[in-house]
Amino acid sequence: MPKTLTDIAEAMKQIDFTMLSTRTENGMIGARPMSNNREVDYDGASWYFTTDDTRMVDDIAADPNVSLSFQSKAGLLGMRPFFIAIEGRAVLIRDKALFEDHWTSGLDRWFPQGVDTPGLVLIKVEGVRAHYWDGEDEGELVLKPDLAA
Repeated sequence: MPKTLTDIAEAMKQIDFTMLSTRTENGMIGARPMSNNREVDYDGASWYFTTDDTRMVDDIAADPNVSLSFQSKAGLLGMRPFFIAIEGRAVLIRDKALFEDHWTSGLDRWFPQGVDTPGLVLIKVEGVRAHYWDGEDEGELVLKPDLAA
């Protein structure tokens, strides 16, 4: 039976980190770990904080097409792995009101000045298509039909 957005959102709550991949200036792929806030229900959009002096921000400014890769825990005791790859479009946001809307206390570890951190940037990744595999079942879910062409 095909997975739904609700199924994928539930699986994502079990995953601590994602790899956010961008296309670099020379056409290569750059990937870096980003915290997956497990307190948020995934609705097709993912939100990440960084600072504007990162290569990731430069990459997104040049090409907003990105991907997110998630992998759940798996084990020998019957825990099947769950992999999710999301194709999406990233937007760089520099709006302090939106920073406050998406801020959680766990971010203080990386940004001690909170939403007042100089150069703070919020990245919104609007998922277009999600691919998943759970060790037996695999499939694709179109999240934004108008962008998935």
